[in-house]
Amino acid sequence: MDDVRPQDTPSTAPEESLALALTPQQPPPGAAYRVLARKYRPCRFEDLIGQAPMVRTLQNAFDLERIHQAYLLTGVRGVGKTTTARILARAFNYELPAKDGRPAVDRPTIHMNELGVHCQAIIESRHIDVLEMDAASHTGIDDVREIIDNARYRPVTARTKVYIIDEVHMLSKPAFNGLLKTLEEPPEHVKFIFATTEIEKVPVTVRSRCQRFDLRRVDAGALAEHLRKICDLENVAIESEALAMIARAAEGSVRDALSLLDQAIAYGAAHRGGAIASDDLRLMLGVADKARVIDLFEATMRGDVAATLAMLEEQYTGGADPAQVLLELAEFTHLATRLKLVPDVALSSVLTQEERRRGAAAAERLSIPVLTRAWQILMKGVDELRVSQRPLAGADMVLVRLAHAAELPTPDEALRRLGFGQADSATGAPSVGAAVNRAALQPSGAQAPTAPLALAPRAAPSTIAAVRASAAPKADTPPQHAADLAQAQGRVAIADFPALVTLAAEKGDRQLEVALQADVRLVRFEQGRIEFALASGASPRIAPTLMQRLQEWTGARWLVAIAASGGAPTIKEQLEAREAQRRNGLEVDPLVAAVLARFPGAEIIAARGRESETIPGADPEIVYEDGPAPDDQ
Repeated sequence: MDDVRPQDTPSTAPEESLALALTPQQPPPGAAYRVLARKYRPCRFEDLIGQAPMVRTLQNAFDLERIHQAYLLTGVRGVGKTTTARILARAFNYELPAKDGRPAVDRPTIHMNELGVHCQAIIESRHIDVLEMDAASHTGIDDVREIIDNARYRPVTARTKVYIIDEVHMLSKPAFNGLLKTLEEPPEHVKFIFATTEIEKVPVTVRSRCQRFDLRRVDAGALAEHLRKICDLENVAIESEALAMIARAAEGSVRDALSLLDQAIAYGAAHRGGAIASDDLRLMLGVADKARVIDLFEATMRGDVAATLAMLEEQYTGGADPAQVLLELAEFTHLATRLKLVPDVALSSVLTQEERRRGAAAAERLSIPVLTRAWQILMKGVDELRVSQRPLAGADMVLVRLAHAAELPTPDEALRRLGFGQADSATGAPSVGAAVNRAALQPSGAQAPTAPLALAPRAAPSTIAAVRASAAPKADTPPQHAADLAQAQGRVAIADFPALVTLAAEKGDRQLEVALQADVRLVRFEQGRIEFALASGASPRIAPTLMQRLQEWTGARWLVAIAASGGAPTIKEQLEAREAQRRNGLEVDPLVAAVLARFPGAEIIAARGRESETIPGADPEIVYEDGPAPDDQ
């Protein structure tokens, strides 16, 4: 996996084969230039970089003679899918005659240190028994039918007939369906290799018939080392920082990296005698100087808007793309975050000394909430610049936003500055219990809450969450002897309306429980008889449903009557009134008013009292919201 092997003519001697792996042959005079991506295309599994799991699996499969009938290779562009398919085709048909005491090889193997009988033709994609098809231009059932018909015939010269279908996800649905039977039970002399960048578009019926390999993006460090070896073979001098820039710009694609290296060699050779400097790469790629990017990051995070805008304009004048500058800032933010969480990241070979030193300093100085907030602002800014008609102005506004946001305290810091103390040990939320217990939040004429005060920027005003129901009015002198008689007879006795609500909760009738609290205006309650009025929008089915449930629960008949009007407020209405009273009292408190002024748009959404202040029979889990009445029973 460390060798870089240019594609050259076959050699029969092992010594010559080893030499070819280190020194590329010069093209004949007048021959067309071969780009680096083709010239240094891997010919063996050992030449692949960054794909160790796949190589190990295939090596064991060939050694154990457990070779699959079809392979599906997937991954992003430029990681080696088509190259791997050709290497597999070469392994299926590897054949080497005996010579000078060397034993002949006439079996599938991935150990191909020398070019065999069929290798060069397969590498150059001109072997008669290795058929490559681009599914992007051959999508129909007729193209697949031709493959199926030809698959019956044995190979002409090789051991195995191999079909390589690139971009297989482009095949039409009839083409996939026509391929299924042959793919599941192909002739013993046929192998299929599929390659795709969009695996989700390949039908699951096809995927299930193939052995799938996900080719990974190549790590930037390994890619930079690979580029270094190629530069040595090409006799090209290049700075390590320039190689790191190419590796990062390629985003894990080997082909993209070699194309950029080709471009960098042509650019640097024009005025530096063949040497490639990092400054050349910055101009070529339109990226900013890494040190200047870090300077810009530090100025922004300390809130120096004037210096930030001046630095951005300077980089823009020097040829840097504003969107690319924001991406570089986001990358440095990500680096500082990783260094803060995983210090061993500093050992990566792809980082420059400047990035290591100043990234560690930023990680030590900035907190995780600040770094994640900076990342979100920068990435949102990159999206904005994609549609902006004035990129520099857009980048200016993004950095102004970031500079001002960098000065804002995190929520826990804000609460500490306002005197709320350290976070609660049980919940991790900022604790205000001590301040409340000291009556710091007690407004004049109002009872101070003793539980945490909930603040939020936006809350539905119709919602009252996690509060207990207040007391319902009691009936006019309910006959106590009726309840005693019911208990004596072994039936369930219900003393008052809150007890009825509690019984509904115990019986698990959630719908009735909510209806009793939100829709019932109690007029009269006594053992065996309930009279109430309905709130606006309530279901008229509450009365017969309640009568049925009471008979089931108590074993006695109850009379449930609906009054035309009157009655006490519902439990929900009592709660809302009580909540409003508490909130009005809190809003005039100086400390609470300071909190609301410090956080524009914040509201008090709930005020919770002591447990002893709640009324029996209420449900703390109910959340009331405006909307239709509960469904009819």
